[in-house]
Amino acid sequence: MRYKLTFVVGLALGYVLGTRAGRERYEQLKKSARQVAQNPAVRNTAETAAQQGRVYAGKAIHSVSEKVGDRMPDSVASRVRSLRERNTNGAAGDDWGTSNT
Repeated sequence: MRYKLTFVVGLALGYVLGTRAGRERYEQLKKSARQVAQNPAVRNTAETAAQQGRVYAGKAIHSVSEKVGDRMPDSVASRVRSLRERNTNGAAGDDWGTSNT
């Protein structure tokens, strides 16, 4: 019983001291992450990567749909056809669920 009580007291003390130090460290990390995220170079790099991802995804959907062909479910096939029609008609924007923020 004595060891259990010692363990519980040590656990409680460690928790209290850890949460105090942990909160301060958490706030430091949060501040640093916010500064990095607001850096214009980081934002530009992230946007460039997102645009390249959309381009590669567009190419991939066309090559996959050509290889898969009739084996796709009708709902997926109709969605692919509608995306192809929009892209060939020169529609602006993308259909990948991204925003320009």
